[in-house]
Amino acid sequence: MNILFFGPNGSGKGTQGAILKDKYNTPHIESGAIFRDNIKGGTELGTQAKEYIDKGELVPDDITIPMILDRLQKDDCKGGWLLDGFPRNKVQAVKLDESLTEAGMKLDIVVEIVLDREIAKNRIMGRRLCANDNNHPNNIFIDAIKPDGDKCRVCGGELTTRDDDQDEEAINKRHGIYYDTDTGTLASAYYFKDIAGKKGINYVPVDGAPAIQEITAELLSKL
Repeated sequence: MNILFFGPNGSGKGTQGAILKDKYNTPHIESGAIFRDNIKGGTELGTQAKEYIDKGELVPDDITIPMILDRLQKDDCKGGWLLDGFPRNKVQAVKLDESLTEAGMKLDIVVEIVLDREIAKNRIMGRRLCANDNNHPNNIFIDAIKPDGDKCRVCGGELTTRDDDQDEEAINKRHGIYYDTDTGTLASAYYFKDIAGKKGINYVPVDGAPAIQEITAELLSKL
């Protein structure tokens, strides 16, 4: 089962991706990790990508997509894969679709976690880190995991925030790209939605507003 995963920062996409990875024993492949692995491994594509990254420029699609296809054709992906973090715009979606077709690879499922933009931002800015264990879930905007005042709801430890979680300008910039339905990330998701019937793709929208367990239950019921 080959899956493409969409969802804004703050939607719990990473959590749901990890759940699918474990349930279906499918590698969860993030585009950022592909770049890092190629650069670290000194591959030809990685070397080319590094030249752009070092100059602060975006890596062209004709470098990025071959790296992604190479990763999707590794032995651990023969039983399926879950691709996360790419495409980020409609042009990339079209190119990825064409490249998968040329490589004889079928995209089976596209998952979109649907979440209101303001809720997504609040979830990011509401995250709190426990001094005793960062895995203790605390978020001032989510009732199910709301901390006990300024103490961890699990162990009573001191809570802090991550600086990037409080950078509203940066969050708005990332969300501006994601929620752009003309050329941005949602436009790329909708491209696959539009061709789903013709290509035999199961397009799966999932409500990202409920608790994690409810999102997982809806997602699994639709796969």
